Amino acid sequence: QVQLVESGGGLVQAGGSLRLSCADSGRTFSSYIMGWFCQAPGKEREHVTTISRSGASTYYADSVKGRFTISRDNAKNTVYLQMNSLKPEDTAVYYCAAKNAPRGWGLYTGAREYDYWGQGTQVTVSS
Repeated sequence: QVQLVESGGGLVQAGGSLRLSCADSGRTFSSYIMGWFCQAPGKEREHVTTISRSGASTYYADSVKGRFTISRDNAKNTVYLQMNSLKPEDTAVYYCAAKNAPRGWGLYTGAREYDYWGQGTQVTVSS
């Protein structure tokens, strides 16, 4: 069973940084492709980034490319999202998600493609 718990959200000024963490209490973390999504009030959940099981492959939405970095530590069952040069439009609830994918790689940008979700952590960027 996968249980994802996000942390690290908060209030930051524009141009600042935050590091989100998502920890899995299960035993099969390394077999999951992981993703981060965000959802602003009144908007649909949007894909931010995806990372492969080993961490060797990543994919970013154009809106965050060059500013956000996803990484994972399979020994700690944790995936991270380093967010730099934050903008007010980055304000949203950020969710981590896990897709059971024992083999292969794909971009997996659709929320419906993921099997498990965390509860979300609020990121607020003030101007």
